[in-house]
Order: sequence, then C-alpha cells, then structure tokens
Amino acid sequence: MFRAGLLIAILLPVLGAAQTSAPRTPSVAAGVEQVRLGDSVTPLVGPWKFHTGDDPAWSQPGFDDSSWSEMDMTPPTNPKHPSQTFPLPGWTARGYPGYTGYAWYRLTIDVQSSGRHLAVKMPDSVDDAYQVFVNGTQIGQFGKFNGRSVTAYATLPRAYTLPRDLTSGKMTLAIRLWMDSATPFSSPDAGGLHGPPMLGYSRDIAGEIRLDFDDIAHFVGSGFLESLILIMALLMAAALYWLDPHEEAYFWLALVCLVTLLGNSVVLLANFTTPMGQTETAIMSDVLATPIRIGLWVMFWAYWFRLPKLHRIHGIAWALVALLSIGTLMLRPPLYGQKIPVQASSILLPTLMVLKLGLGVLLVVVAYMGFKRRKAEGGLAAAAIILAFVANFQRELRLIHIALNTTVFGFRVSLGTISTILSLLIITIMLLSRFVRSQRLQEQWRLEIEQARSIQHVLIPDQLPAIKGMRIRSEYHPAREVGGDFFQILPLDDQGSALIVVGDVTGKGLQAGMLVSLIVGAIRMAVQQSTDPSQILSMLNEQLAEREHASATCEILRISPEGAVTLAHAGHPPPYLNAIEIHMEGALPLGMIAGIGFPSQSLQLQPGDELTLISDGVAEAQDSHGRLFGFDRVQEMMKQRATADEIATAAKKFGQADDITVLQIKWQGQSASVALAAEPQLAAH
Repeated sequence: MFRAGLLIAILLPVLGAAQTSAPRTPSVAAGVEQVRLGDSVTPLVGPWKFHTGDDPAWSQPGFDDSSWSEMDMTPPTNPKHPSQTFPLPGWTARGYPGYTGYAWYRLTIDVQSSGRHLAVKMPDSVDDAYQVFVNGTQIGQFGKFNGRSVTAYATLPRAYTLPRDLTSGKMTLAIRLWMDSATPFSSPDAGGLHGPPMLGYSRDIAGEIRLDFDDIAHFVGSGFLESLILIMALLMAAALYWLDPHEEAYFWLALVCLVTLLGNSVVLLANFTTPMGQTETAIMSDVLATPIRIGLWVMFWAYWFRLPKLHRIHGIAWALVALLSIGTLMLRPPLYGQKIPVQASSILLPTLMVLKLGLGVLLVVVAYMGFKRRKAEGGLAAAAIILAFVANFQRELRLIHIALNTTVFGFRVSLGTISTILSLLIITIMLLSRFVRSQRLQEQWRLEIEQARSIQHVLIPDQLPAIKGMRIRSEYHPAREVGGDFFQILPLDDQGSALIVVGDVTGKGLQAGMLVSLIVGAIRMAVQQSTDPSQILSMLNEQLAEREHASATCEILRISPEGAVTLAHAGHPPPYLNAIEIHMEGALPLGMIAGIGFPSQSLQLQPGDELTLISDGVAEAQDSHGRLFGFDRVQEMMKQRATADEIATAAKKFGQADDITVLQIKWQGQSASVALAAEPQLAAH
C-alpha cells in the first residue's frame, strides 16, 4: 500500500503541469535547464546527474558533475492513453541493480519568474529518505538522518520553500537519497526518485500538496470503512463473549478483529503521518500482524466448529506463525542486508511462501473437519472461510494475476478489504444465530433446573415432622442450583418410631437432582415393605445397580419410642453420638454391585443424647490454600455443643466445594425398661 497507492498521487500534478506549464527550452550552456514559470508548476525532468555514494561537497553549486551519469525524469506514458503517465523505475532498474545506501541527484536550472516566493515539491514516491539542497543550503528533509543511522518513513507529499532571495536566475538543486537494504525486497525497481520534482510558486505548490493528500484519501479511504466494520465486529464479539463465556469462538473472533484493526491502523497512520519509521511499520504490519491474523483465523474456525484435539491445532498453527514471523523479520530492516546477507533471500522467499501456504492448508483442513461435524452451517461458513482466505493471501493471489483492486465512487477498494468486510458480515449473522440458539437452550435448562429445584424442595422437607421424644434440627446447603445430598425423616407409627435417612448421590447438578428424586421415591416404596435399615438399603441397591452411572452413599437409622436405634450405612460417613464417632463396619456405596448386603448396628439412647449425621461436603470443604475443613474440626465443634446451623455455616465459610448436610437428633424420651450401661452399647446384626 505504501508504494502502489502513489500512482494516482503522481498523475494529477504531472498531468496538470504538463498541460498548463510554460514551455521549457534547454539552455545553451550544457547541463543547465531553463525554467520559465507562469501560473503553474513545472516538473523538473532534467536529465538529472546521478552518482552513488555520499559526499557533502556534492551539494555545492560549483561542483563539477560532468562525469556523473544522467537520469531522465520524464515519466513513461501509457501507449493507449498518452496523457496517462506511470511512476519511473528506480535506480536498481536503471543500471544500478542491487545497490543500496546513499546516492545523489543534481540539476542546475535557470529560472525565469515574476519574483514571487518559490518552492520545490518532491515526488510522492521516493526510496527511502532524502535531503534537499539549493545552492549548497539544505531546505528540507524527509526522514531522520542521525549520523550513521537513517530513519525512513513511508513517503508522503512534501514541499520545501526556497530562500526568499532565490526567486530567479541560475540555481543548483541537489537531492541526497538513502535507501535501506531491505527495500528492494518490496519493490523490484526500487531506488531513489520515482518521479520528477516540481518547481513553482509557493501558493501553487501548496495546492498540489492538497490534491496529493486528497488522492491518498481516495486511495486508502476504504481502509477507514474496513476499520469501522472491524470495530463494530470487535465490540459485538466481546459483548457476546461477556454474555456467554463458555462459547470460546467469540473470544477468538474478538482477537481476529483486534489484530486486523491494529494492522490496518498502522497502514493508515503511515499514509498520513509519521508516528513511526518505515522499519517499525514493516515490523508491526508484515512481521507481527499478518502472520498472527492468519493464525487467529485458524483458531477461530477450530473453536467455532468445536473440533476435538484443539491442543494439536494450537501447536501446529502457532509454530507456523512463529516461523513465518521470524523469517519475515529476517527480510526486513535492520536485519536484512546487515545481519542477514542479501543472497539469503533466494532461500528465505520460497520458504516463507511455503510456511504461509501451510497456514492456508491448515485453515482448509480445519474447515473440512468442521463441515463434517456441523453440516448445517456448511454453506455460510464455507463462504466466510473463502473470503477470509482471499483477505489474507493477497500477495499470493497477485502471482496468479487475479485483479486485486477496483474503484468505487472514486475510491480505490482492494479485494482484501471487500473480502474482510463480507466475511465479517457473514460471521456476524452466524454469531447472532448461534447466540440466539444458545440463549434459548440456556432458558430451557434454566426452566428444567427450576423445576428440579421445586421437586427437590418437596422431597427435602423445609418443615421437619414432630416426633415424640425427639428434637431434630437440619441444615442443607447445595453447592449448585440442584443438590446431590438428601435426607428424609419418616414417622413410622403413632407411638414415636421414626426412620431417618441421609445420603449423597454421585455427581452434581441436574443429573444428581434427578437421581435424588429416584432414590427418595424408592425409599418411600421400600418402607411400605420393610422398616429394617439393612433391607431398605438392599432394595435401593438393586434398583440403582440396574442403571448406569447411578450410585450413592446412604445412612439409615430407625429409632423406637424407647430410644433403641438400629442403623445401617452404604459408604456414608458414620454418625456421631455425643461428639464421638460411631465406629461401623465398612460398606460399598449403593449401586456399585448388585446382590450385596449392608451391615447394621444397634444402640440405646439415653435422655439428652445427641446424634449428628453429616455428609462428606462438611469435612471436604476447602479453603483457598487447599486445606480441608476435616473431620477433626467437625468433631471439635460438636464437643463445644455447636448446633447444626453453626457447623454447616462454618464449613460453608471455610470454602464450600460440595453439598453440605447436617442433621442433629436429640433424644428427650425415657430410657428403656432394661437398664443399660452409661456408654452406648453397639450390637452388630
């Protein structure tokens, strides 16, 4: 863009000058060009004297340049349209192939004017930096000349006023040029001036500068439209990712838009201002933005299609991006021509093409795999991918003679810009469609979870039944909307007997909640056949063993009106009696193996005794450092006569990681008629 766009910028001034300038006749004295100024500007076509190398004395008017070679600055014309001219080839195509560094142009002119203030307008295409001298005095420069180093910028329209005492007569113009060693890589005819400087009155030259900037605006104006579309797509992708962070494709599209926008901004700034040198611009645009943008496109489509083994695609894509960036950097200043020999381009150029095409092949493979997985989106996605490919492989398409530019309403529009805009529009339609489907699905899940919570509220009692001789307290805190813990308190008769069930199903969320519903229903059915805890567990085990991925820990206690307790468990944490853990025989969870039995034990409660049943979510609460709440802390709180609410709240504040259930039963009835020892007696069945 830095060079091809300067064609139009050169044409209007040259044509206007050719049509309106006063005729020029060569001076009788050899090497002196006569210039007669009217109300116009005059192109200084020369022939100019040219010499490679550098010497400050070459700016002086008295220097003898008769031995220098000559370069005619008359722009070539279009054979079909003689009024149309083209940029001049540089010195690499005019007898100095491969030469980079300093060179000088000199021209002696004899000006006939009305005595008004004069100015010199430089060509809009120059490689790469220059200084302008008139009669040995520097009147301007473009670029920074810092001793041994030179900072060049993408060429912009520039004009420099002559000293006020130089209004007519003989004067010598000298232009000191510097070209970087990497510039021939981007243009095969690089080097020096690509058009004639122009001389005229300051007012007329200022008008030409305005016209040139207007031409540049028409040349790169479509870039502003593309940037606007990119900003809109970036904001939309970021908003969708914020609303639905589980869809990572939104995140990768936002990165694509951001990197493309940054690359475009660098190019646009370089066409109007000089915020950074030509080297920095090339690094930002060619070395970083272009390879990374292609890699991001690959990853966006990989995530869009939700392909498996994304880590492999990541590895291949970013390895190619890294190699492409490194190789491109080797063909750009300050490495190329200084650290990297010029001859290395014969190896680097084909290697870089292979690497870039490798990214293109990877994009095609990702698209093919995606179409196989998600055929419904194949049509729109195929169009968007083709357009993205065209937008990122402009140089390669130029090799097969595909027209890359067109003009719309006077503005030059590149095929890459059109492809990017259309691709983003198609992707926007696809994004919004997927987002709407996702929101509908989430709303459906929300309703299903809400229904599951409602069912669970029915199954897990908020109001505990009143049972004679007992005071029961419960605390239940699910880790998610739908929990996997459950408990039931079932009165068995009017005399005060009760069946107490506590359990924890495997898993979390909606699936766990549905399993809880199944188990609670099965418990109520089993109680109609038997009130023995071991038999109830066996019946539950048979029902769960018939299902896949259905298992649970469970603990059942039957308490008689006299305080006699029969308890059995299936892998659940044992209960505590007066803050002392009851030792029980080990048992597997429900649903693991069909046909197994579950051991039971019995004990006798005394008035004031307290049974505490907990789920493993209490002891497994975990703080930010990975430390567990632990059974020891649970037992210590019980010794301090902590209530169910205090135990559950302490575990939750410590760092809840699972459902938390705490059930406390305080026996207040009379002891059995048979005297028992002070310590509870346990008997195995």
